[in-house]
Amino acid sequence: MTTLSRDQLKSQGYMSEVFTFVDASHLISKANLWEERDEARKQKYEKLNNEVLPKVAHDKQAKIGCKGGSKFWYGYKKHVSVDIQSGMINKVAITPANVTDAKGVAHVLPNSGAVYADKGYCVAPAKNAAKSRGIHFCAIKKNNMKQKNFDLDRYYTSIRAPFERVFSQDNKRLRYIGIAKNQFAEFMNAICFNLKRLTVLTA
Repeated sequence: MTTLSRDQLKSQGYMSEVFTFVDASHLISKANLWEERDEARKQKYEKLNNEVLPKVAHDKQAKIGCKGGSKFWYGYKKHVSVDIQSGMINKVAITPANVTDAKGVAHVLPNSGAVYADKGYCVAPAKNAAKSRGIHFCAIKKNNMKQKNFDLDRYYTSIRAPFERVFSQDNKRLRYIGIAKNQFAEFMNAICFNLKRLTVLTA
């Protein structure tokens, strides 16, 4: 959302940035990369990876992303922060798919308050970005991490769960090429989502 939009929502009491939920979701540019693979072979590249893709792909900014070590896609990643008070989207940012959640979160962190996040954010880049803004960062720790507190993490999960709906019905297929166009498209989607949410809050 724009700063003006957030300021208007704050002034009317619909957004506080006291508690924020952050997450990321994948955006798929194409169902397959057969044309890119054939072009890579034609140009004598041994592998089709994120270094080769800009040389053979139509969309020069899209990348191959991976989640959980087994889920791969070609395209982008959408990073979103949601104001827990209202359930409205505060910020949205698009990055290439290979940007990790922990690095991408810097684009959507609020200016204050506490932020709740999943295991993908329990590493240094996210913690450091939050610390630089004076944000209290509440990320679920991975099971093999020291100081893992299962009770605390269950509490964090219970806070986050109601806001997963922001992503549950997202259209993961992209219509546009490049970060700028997809950023604008997701910005407009966020405005539509907030308008619908506002009608519920004011009903």
